[in-house]
This record gives sequence, C-alpha cells and structure tokens, in this order.
Amino acid sequence: MTTSFDHLLPVAIVLSSLLPGLAIFLVAEDNRRLRTLLNLTGAIVKLLLVGVLVWGVYHDHAYRAELPLAPGLSLILRADALSVLFVTLSTVLWLVTTIYAVGYLEHSPNRSRFFGFFSLCVTATVGVALAGNLFTFVVFYEILTLATYPLVSHRGTPDATAGARVYLAYTMVGGALLLTGAVWLQGLIGPVDFTQGGLLSDQPSALYPQFIAIFLLLLAGLGVKAALVPLHGWLPRSMVAPAPVSALLHAVAVVKAGAFGIVRLVYDIYGVEFAHSLGLLTILGALASITIIYGSMMALSQDGLKKRLAYSTVSQVSYIALGASILGPVATIGGMVHLVHQGIMKITLFLCAGNYAETLGVHKVSEMNGIGRRMPWTTLAFSVGALGMIGIPPIAGFISKWYLGMGAIEAGMPWVLLVLAVSTLLNAGYFLPILFRAWFREPPADWPHEEIPRRRLETHATLLWPPLITAALCLIAGLLAAAPFSPLEWTELIARREYHG
Repeated sequence: MTTSFDHLLPVAIVLSSLLPGLAIFLVAEDNRRLRTLLNLTGAIVKLLLVGVLVWGVYHDHAYRAELPLAPGLSLILRADALSVLFVTLSTVLWLVTTIYAVGYLEHSPNRSRFFGFFSLCVTATVGVALAGNLFTFVVFYEILTLATYPLVSHRGTPDATAGARVYLAYTMVGGALLLTGAVWLQGLIGPVDFTQGGLLSDQPSALYPQFIAIFLLLLAGLGVKAALVPLHGWLPRSMVAPAPVSALLHAVAVVKAGAFGIVRLVYDIYGVEFAHSLGLLTILGALASITIIYGSMMALSQDGLKKRLAYSTVSQVSYIALGASILGPVATIGGMVHLVHQGIMKITLFLCAGNYAETLGVHKVSEMNGIGRRMPWTTLAFSVGALGMIGIPPIAGFISKWYLGMGAIEAGMPWVLLVLAVSTLLNAGYFLPILFRAWFREPPADWPHEEIPRRRLETHATLLWPPLITAALCLIAGLLAAAPFSPLEWTELIARREYHG
C-alpha cells in the first residue's frame, strides 16, 4: 500500500540539500557558524532520510514521486536498488566532504558562494541517482554541469578559469549529445522510464539500427563525465580546483554521474542481454579497456600529485563500464560495487592530497620525501587508499577486481584478465613509488610552506578526521564484504533482480 510518505520521501531527499544550499547563498561571509550549521544540518537530515530509503527498498517498498509537465513528459523521482546504491554513496561522502571543506576553506573568500553551489551540486547528483526516467536524468545531469562550474573556477586564478572553461566546454557538448539521443529515443518509443531488464527488446527489429546509433550518442554524452578516452581531457585540467571540489568531482558527483548513467543505459534502458545481442557491449568493453590502460599509463609520468590521481580516476572509473560490458551477474556485481569502492578510495586520496597542500605546501610527488614522518596519520590513510586502488586484499578495491575477473571467466572473456593484470601492475607503478618516498626517504630540512596547527595533531582536526574515516571505510568494505547491507551484498541484490527478476 502506497502512502503520501512514499511520494514525499524522494522529494525530501532532494530538498534536504537544495533548501540549505539556497539559504547559504544569503548568509553573510563572516557568519561561519550559521553557514556550517546549514551545511551539516542538511547533510545529516539527508543521511537519515536515505537510511529510511535503504530499509524500505531492501524490503521491496516502492517510493515514487511524479510531476507531469506535458503529455508524455514528466519529472519522476523513484527509488530502486541501483539508485539507492548511488544515493547512499553520495550522501555519506557529502557529509564527510562538507566537514573537510569547512576546515579547508576556513580563511578563503566567497565561502557562502562556494557552499551554496556545493549543496546544489549534491542536489543534482541525488536527482541523477533518483531519476525514474531518462528525461529526469537529463535535467539533473545538466544542472550538475552548471552547478559544478563555479566550484572548479572558485579560486578565480587564470588557471582555474581556464580549467573551468575546458570543463564546461566538454560537459556541455556531452550534454547536447545526451539530449539528442534522449529526444530521438523518446520520439521512437515514447516515454523512456528506467525499467529492470530494459524496455527495447520488444520493439520492432526495423528500429535496431536506430537503437545502435542512439546508444552511441547516449554513451558519448555520458562518456564525457565518465572520462572515457578520448572524452577525458577536461578531468586533469579541472585539478586546479580546491581539494574538496576535486574529491567531489572524482568520488561523489560528476565522474560518478557519468558512470552511473552508463549502468542505467545498459541495464535499465537497453537491457544487458539486448545490448549484447546488438554488439553494443563489445564497443563499451573496448572503450573501457582502452581507458583503463591509457589512464594508468598517463598517471605514471605525472609529477603533480592531483594530476596523477586524476589520471588514476580516468582509469579506475572505467572498471564500472567494463563490468557493465560483460554479460553475467558476477561481472555486474564487480562493476557496480566498484561504483562505491572507487568512491571511498579516491576521496581518501584526494583529501590526503589536500592535507599535504594545505599543511606543508606539497603539491608534487617529488616533494613528498619523508612526508610520512611529518604527517603519519594522513599518509597512513593515503597508503590504504593507494593499496586499495592497486587491489591489495583485504581493502575494498580487491573485491571489485576479484568479481570482475571471475565474471570475465564466467562470460568466456579471458582477455579481460589481461586488462586487469596490466592495469594492476601500472597501478602499482604509479602508487608504490609515492609510498616509498613518503615512508622511507629522508624528509627535507624545510617544507615548501609549512603551517603548524595549534594543537598536537599533524594538521587541523577537520582536515585530518575525514580521510581517516574514509580510509576506515575502505578497510571495512573489504573486511566485511559479506556483511548485511555492505556494498557487495547490496550489488548482489541488484544483480539478482536484474538477471532473475
């Protein structure tokens, strides 16, 4: 039985960041306490609401809100197991990033503007996650583009402005491709609601050539934000943004919205078996594999720490697309669980990079000699994230790679194992030298720009605790992978419903 609460809950989850965000724009710049209160209240309320959502969806409860705009055109917010996976990730990491950003930007100008757009960005991400049809997805996807632009350009420097323009150019073109594909598809079959198992397999075979073209259009539009090669150029350029924005781009919002959209496209629009029959999974798998290797190879030569992490993201996010390109439930689990695992590992790395920059003025790998002695807790968190990215057990990244490999064997695609093996070696090639420098090299006599915290901690508490929390999540997600409500257990639920109904 559906109640009014079931209609209101998805809307309330979106509004829990939208309303505080709009209010923050009006807060005076020097009123730090009110701005922080609005930020944290919105984040905590959203977390509580999402907790209710998780429990309801797990027990097959339906949550849906619809706003008709025109015949055949409605904004629909709906919760299913896949949307809950993404919205939970976004909500948890938004809270952590908000705490971090409050400390990181304590002495920066334009904080009300920053946190206002920060909240709008998360609102758009949650809207993408809860979108019940392709039209709603496109609307929030484009809002995400516009809300993120001021965050990338926040510093106002020539590099920041140039990086933001590149980001906007790429994502606007991607948005146009996505919109074109969405309009074309709706013109052929009517409203495109996300449907378990897809909704195109029953269409006349005469439409199949158009379906292939539409898939490529939609994939290109989503591939920009997902940083698929050759559509990835904006991501390294956007690293001029503050560390909380980089964390948001890579782990919570933009890149994940693109990857999530690819998963929706394969499973809930086309249907994985129908997409396979059209040969579309082969194209997706090839693009994902090229991106995985290319991103890792580019990361090897980067001295800038954030740029190295950016190319790592280019590589790592494509594991999600690779999982979607392999027919079978085990690979589906591997790809979808990496949506979460990559998020918690990568946000750990970027928050640590921000700590190094803010506390010591360290921005380059070549400047990290002995940094583990000066900032042991931050470097311990960084080590957990880096080893997880390589795939060292029992950290979360190992679980993702194991299921992808087993899924490839199940599907009779042994070449995927080669991609995973080469990628793992390259991951080790660009992460292990950083860890060696940090822990075993002698530190310099002076750091580029050292800031001594007032207390005994190695840096400010609001900067130190968030990466320690996310590093702990990386370990918990690996060690307790079989526990109820773990990311792995939840993706197994998604795969069961996808393949067995």
